[in-house]
Amino acid sequence: MVAGYAEPMEPSAIGKRKLKHVQVCLDYPVEYQTRTAGFERFDLPYKALPETDLAEIDMRVSFLGKTLAAPFLIGAMTGGAELSATINKNLALAAQQLGLGLMLGSQRVMLEQSKARSSFMVRRYAPDVLLIGNLGIAQLNKGYGAAEVMSAIELIEADALAFHSNPLQEALQEDGDRDFSGLVKKLAELVPTVPYPMLLKEVGHGLSVQVAQSVKDVGFAALDVAGAGGTSWAKVEDYVNYGEVRNQDLTEWGIPTATALKDIRKALPQMPLVASGGIRSGLDAAKALAMGAQAVAVARPLLKPALESAEAVVEWLEHFLWELRVAMHCAGAKDIASLTKLKLLKRL
Repeated sequence: MVAGYAEPMEPSAIGKRKLKHVQVCLDYPVEYQTRTAGFERFDLPYKALPETDLAEIDMRVSFLGKTLAAPFLIGAMTGGAELSATINKNLALAAQQLGLGLMLGSQRVMLEQSKARSSFMVRRYAPDVLLIGNLGIAQLNKGYGAAEVMSAIELIEADALAFHSNPLQEALQEDGDRDFSGLVKKLAELVPTVPYPMLLKEVGHGLSVQVAQSVKDVGFAALDVAGAGGTSWAKVEDYVNYGEVRNQDLTEWGIPTATALKDIRKALPQMPLVASGGIRSGLDAAKALAMGAQAVAVARPLLKPALESAEAVVEWLEHFLWELRVAMHCAGAKDIASLTKLKLLKRL
């Protein structure tokens, strides 16, 4: 149990696992050690005479039918326990204050355990934000269909829903979902029947070009490349299971975020993309946007602030967004459209 927080409600088995995930992400070195997200391999072009005014830099974008004050999503983290409710509330309050998007953690627990629903009910704290629900794609092989997707969206008044695909994490998770067969066909049948934007995302091991191409005609509103370089969820599962990393090679496996983003953008130039996985600064975000992402997402660095307060989350986000604003200004990009026209330089 996280110090300072009591758990008044007896959580389900899934809820207990979610609490262990939070604890491990707070207490253990769960980030990749042998690979990075890859943005250090590129430079945003620096312009000594940018012809821009820092105070006038415009970071507003439209994404999934909503206007965001900046192309930023608070990434999916947790849900299903009392502690999760605290985290999600503080994230939602911060997203509302700053005009950013918010993606919730996997909602399977709330569909199977009604008492867990309250931890996902954040719309009252964030009435105006882009709110994205979340379900594991492997559940389509366990009977989930349009009814469950619609429930996941409408019970929390979400604007969209992301399917997360995480075969490596599930393979290392005790009693994890192992059957990922036939899912492209099921997605092609399901996605067009849901009257809300749908996304496909990994959880931090990366989407490949081949996967992106396999779903290009499914009808997804966007893909989140969720690459390697940030939190390794395979590593998280090793710590949950053993208190140590026993599968070193597997837990360091994945497609770096910059690689996934660059390759998918080239192969699918019209597909909206979210860049997540190891994005840790506004400069990283600027590079990702210049490489073709429509938005970036950050999760684990916001976990500790979210346990503290909404104000702590806002403080972290404001600094990140200030860095993005400075990066745009010093590259001569007055708005996001201008930023996306810049050509990154390969670092020698």
